[in-house]
Amino acid sequence: MTAVAAQKLVVTRGGATLLKGLSLSLGATGSVALIGPNGAGKTTLLKVLAGLEAPQSGAVQVGGQALASLSNAARARTIGFLPQHFEPHWDLAVRDLVRLGAERGGRPSGDHTSGDAVEQALVRYELRALERRRWSTLSGGESARVLLAMVLVADPPVLLADEPAAALDIRHRLEVVQALAARGRDRLSVVVVHDLDLAFRFFDRVVVLVDGQVAADGPAAELLDDRRLDAAFGVRFERIRTAGGSILQASTTTA
Repeated sequence: MTAVAAQKLVVTRGGATLLKGLSLSLGATGSVALIGPNGAGKTTLLKVLAGLEAPQSGAVQVGGQALASLSNAARARTIGFLPQHFEPHWDLAVRDLVRLGAERGGRPSGDHTSGDAVEQALVRYELRALERRRWSTLSGGESARVLLAMVLVADPPVLLADEPAAALDIRHRLEVVQALAARGRDRLSVVVVHDLDLAFRFFDRVVVLVDGQVAADGPAAELLDDRRLDAAFGVRFERIRTAGGSILQASTTTA
């Protein structure tokens, strides 16, 4: 099983320091929501954990190995990354994009298990009707579902997702967030979540980033009432208890 550990990460870009000695340990399984205000460093952290951006100092380990020492193929088999924005190099059809995702995850072309996985992904993410459509013809919500299928068709041990449901309608947003959180039962799922109610409703653990550092980290049920949450977003949250859980209602009057 794979565990991820970030140690004293520092990332600077254009004179700004985006991660400031950030350390974070993630277990081999679990659903983790990464939240924080704009510019907190959430996307940068995911890119570093995925090996897409190198820190100026600090290191990332995956399964006890240095991430930097893994080959591109090994990294692709281990870590699935869902970016906020994605444009393929070629304007391929949906089925071909999902097939490439399966092959990237280590399923060889022509292998019947690869074909089965592609078929299952097309059905699961409601892409059957779109399978011959090219990427350039898709709406924002459709392309988000295709990207999700491309990454999850390989079923990677580690999933890093950057606001994957942002372009989706309400039903698909709920389904995607629930599915990503549910992967935490036997995989590691780390998801940047913009909607705080979804973060605290579906994820086991919540990590709050502020100004390139971890401001709070703990079980969702405990962190919900933590006033560091209010300070992180510069608002005052009223915790409204409902039968389905708690709802955060923000006021511009700071805590």
